[in-house]
Formats: sequence, structure tokens, C-alpha cells
Amino acid sequence: MKFKSEVTVLGMKSSKGSFEGTDYDSTKVYVLTDLDASKGTAVGSSAAEYVLGKSDEFGKYKHLPFPVKGMADLEIVTNGKTQKTVMHGFVPTAGTPKQPGV
Repeated sequence: MKFKSEVTVLGMKSSKGSFEGTDYDSTKVYVLTDLDASKGTAVGSSAAEYVLGKSDEFGKYKHLPFPVKGMADLEIVTNGKTQKTVMHGFVPTAGTPKQPGV
């Protein structure tokens, strides 16, 4: 199930390299997310972590004044037993400074 959602991105982190023979290459996005208050044991918000493409994706956003609002392209996927939300894209809100030189 694909959908768009207005989000507040608190920060992003680029990561690329190799660890014990396994290569990794990603950009992690930290999105402001409400805590589950349904049981009365939590209030407020935290950050949920999403992977947004490879490490070079970070270059498109590193100039932004974080935190930054925008629209995220999300998808809920499942393996038949568990589900997760995947981020496919992020577009900062109109009026956010553009990347220098673009």
C-alpha cells in the first residue's frame, strides 16, 4: 500500500562502507513520530528511522535547515507475517532553500 504523508525530518545520516566482509550503503532519515499513547504509558514523540536509498541520496538534502517539513512517499510492505513502512522519496515543503548550484 503506497501513500504520501506530511512529515517533519529531524535529521539524516549517510553511511557507506564494509564491515566484516559485508558492504553497506544507505541514507537514514529520522522522522518525528508520535509515541503510542493508547495505553496511557507514553506521551509526546520520538524519531522513527527510515532508509531512503543509498548514501549519495544524502547529498540532495544536507544543505537543508533541519528540522525540515515535507512530503514523504511511503509504502507499507509485508512478508506475510510482519509489516514495515518503507520510504521511497522525500520532497521538502515549498519555500525550503534549494541546494546551492541547482
